[in-house]
Amino acid sequence: MAGITIFETVAAMREAVAGWHAAGEEVALVPTMGALHEGHIALVTEGRRHARRTIVSIFVNPTQFAPHEDFKKYPRTFDDDCAKLVAAGADAVYFPSVEEMYPAGFATRVLLLGPAAVGLEDRFRPTHFEGVATVCCKLFTQSRADHAVFGEKDYQQLKVVTRMAADLDLGIRIVPLATIREADGLAMSSRNRYLSAEHRALAPTLHRAMQDLAARIRNEDPLFQAVSDAQNEIITAGFELDYLEARHAETLAPVTSLADGPMRLLIAARIGGTRLLDNIAV
Repeated sequence: MAGITIFETVAAMREAVAGWHAAGEEVALVPTMGALHEGHIALVTEGRRHARRTIVSIFVNPTQFAPHEDFKKYPRTFDDDCAKLVAAGADAVYFPSVEEMYPAGFATRVLLLGPAAVGLEDRFRPTHFEGVATVCCKLFTQSRADHAVFGEKDYQQLKVVTRMAADLDLGIRIVPLATIREADGLAMSSRNRYLSAEHRALAPTLHRAMQDLAARIRNEDPLFQAVSDAQNEIITAGFELDYLEARHAETLAPVTSLADGPMRLLIAARIGGTRLLDNIAV
């Protein structure tokens, strides 16, 4: 596509990155699964703040989907994505095939503990983070980028990837970016397009409930009761709640009060078949 370079192989990407590095230019990577929205574009903008060159990977990663999840129906909008990336000033798109990412005989996975095993997303999607960590580890080493930008919307994922990059000495700096929201507070997500008009109107309930909960916690209301009330509010509004929990902002361990350290509220809930994630600091 005019205006942007498309790499389909590791070799092509590495050749370009080697040239950029030889010229003294740092490289930022923005890993995505495509279906780009303004939240993704904000990640590109953040990448450009940290590096002279920015690569956006577009790869719908099969290893992070469970058999019952929406791998086949996950939106794929490559031409539109590239047009948005040209406008955003990205330098290149890495668009590998499944065979390029997982060639015949591929037999390695990243084993995770720490923030990947705390009873949040991992309780409902037990193989998800193994797939995320494996593909991110490959993307980091394939691209040899200096920085990788991740949004805070998938907060547990951010912590898992940050821990992995440090533990495995991958030589890449993980750059977090605050969640980009719609005007009514709903966290931007590629899956929001699945919401009916009725459910889209209800979706901001999650963010409002978390804001109210955070205010109660800061006001030193008893944590267990405050969380319980917020959970009931969300269920009463018509959501199927997977979890709403207060956790330590760095380790994601359970907490009992603000005295336990910095706190993060994390939520996952379904409405009309669409699963929404969000989180905020307390």
